[in-house]
Amino acid sequence: MEYLLLLLGFVLLIKGAEWLVNGATAIASRFGISDLIIGLTIVSMGTSLPELIINVIASMSGNSELATGNVLGSNIANILLILGVTAIICDLPVHRNTILSELPFSLAAALLIGFLANSSLGYEPEKELSISRGDGFIVLFFFFLFMIYITMIAREDRQKKTETTPAAASSPMGKSLLLIAAGIGSLFLGGKWVVDGAVHIAGIFGMSETFIGLTVVALGTSLPELVTSVMAALKKNTDIAVGNAIGSNIFNLLWILGISAIIRPLPFNVASNVDILVVIASTCLIFLALIIGRRMVIKRVEGIVFLLSYLGYLAFVVIRG
Repeated sequence: MEYLLLLLGFVLLIKGAEWLVNGATAIASRFGISDLIIGLTIVSMGTSLPELIINVIASMSGNSELATGNVLGSNIANILLILGVTAIICDLPVHRNTILSELPFSLAAALLIGFLANSSLGYEPEKELSISRGDGFIVLFFFFLFMIYITMIAREDRQKKTETTPAAASSPMGKSLLLIAAGIGSLFLGGKWVVDGAVHIAGIFGMSETFIGLTVVALGTSLPELVTSVMAALKKNTDIAVGNAIGSNIFNLLWILGISAIIRPLPFNVASNVDILVVIASTCLIFLALIIGRRMVIKRVEGIVFLLSYLGYLAFVVIRG
């Protein structure tokens, strides 16, 4: 039954995220918001909800290692797997603002989490490393700074538009709100089933919660981002694909880990520093791909390198256990 619930949980997470994103995007398009801003906010927030729900449930039930592994694994998958696959489908142009602002912010967020997890800033030294409640509030502060920045960009973007007419083919407001409600309900139920199933599997096979979080749960919760980015790439809507991956990483590190740590301090395994380094290296790999190409575009060759790097990372995690 636990395996069945785990599978059904992932299905509900994917469908719930899809319904939520469709409903929210339809409403946002009425206000003339650009694809990049939608990708950085509504889409990335919606596709990050599986991670949020799973982390909140895991933190409240005392499975905090699962929460940390889930976020780090999802962030690595967002860059190496999702951007890799979408770049193989079509070239991904990256905006100047993304290079100068969003990417550095994502890199800074990873460095901040690494620093806080390995220190006792503002708290008495503890025998075990952890992301404390105090750290959680610090992280959330930086998340709100990011949201202020996004709000300013969205306002400027809207002012630049010469015409802001609502899309005639967009869904009625009532239908959009219904999709949002159905999405939130599916995400909550699916998240609970995934956590219960993952903890059960870890217990049966003697695996650590961190390992399960970095692999099974991280891949499962990254499916909404993967499906959304692939569909956006197939429709040549590359701004949403890039904004979704980078925005989701910022949401995961600052919003989700911040809330999780406030609910219950997150124990941090020293071995997880390797995973944080992989998150940092993956973000730097985007910069490297753009420098090599000299056209602010992630091309198919770089996408293949990203995908092979992710397979190599998964092999390392399995060997490490």
